[in-house]
Amino acid sequence: MHKYTINTSKMKTLKFLTLPLLLSAFFILASAKPADDKGVAKINDATKVIKAFSQMKESIPHQLIAEYEGIVIIPKLINAGFGIGGKRGQGVAMVKLANGKWSDPVFITLTGGSIGFQIGVQSVDMVLVFRNKGVLAKVENGDFTIGGDVSAAAGPVGRSSTASTDYKLQAEVYSYSRSKGLFAGISINGSNLAINKSANEAYYSEATASADIFARSVDKTAPVTDLKAALGAL
Repeated sequence: MHKYTINTSKMKTLKFLTLPLLLSAFFILASAKPADDKGVAKINDATKVIKAFSQMKESIPHQLIAEYEGIVIIPKLINAGFGIGGKRGQGVAMVKLANGKWSDPVFITLTGGSIGFQIGVQSVDMVLVFRNKGVLAKVENGDFTIGGDVSAAAGPVGRSSTASTDYKLQAEVYSYSRSKGLFAGISINGSNLAINKSANEAYYSEATASADIFARSVDKTAPVTDLKAALGAL
């Protein structure tokens, strides 16, 4: 009888000590930030695009990346048409901060159409390089038209700083595309570039203005770190 009482007492003590630990673990798990798989996948895809461009024989000139202040990366942009073409894609935008580092990524959407003889469907990896980061950073939660608010030109290619059809690098936006389908290339003038507010909120778990994301570089997750490293290696 005495032995049973001792065991029961120990069990009660153990339960008393274990319950707070279980409750603490529950609250930690409940409050943990869930992974946004779509956002992470888009960042990883953007990194693959930059690495693929860097391995091409005629790549984006290093001087261009060094001098320009903003970049938009759109993996698998869909370009489709039958007489009247259309395009749509989602990607990320980043700008250079005062210390030369790249900002955290802002999720964006590009949509547009064009008129001309086009037929087929094509998946295109696209990179847009912006002369002034303010074009992107000041958009906040709005949008702008490429070709209306800013004009885009086909980007110069080459490894050296002089490998350019425009030696002074004066265009506001240079575009690069890596085609996999029927088209030799695409025009983005007339396309709309918009901030994807829902994607930003899902990834950052808060409704943060794009201007605030562009102004910081605090995301130390592996996908973002890899993307910034890939940009630095261009």
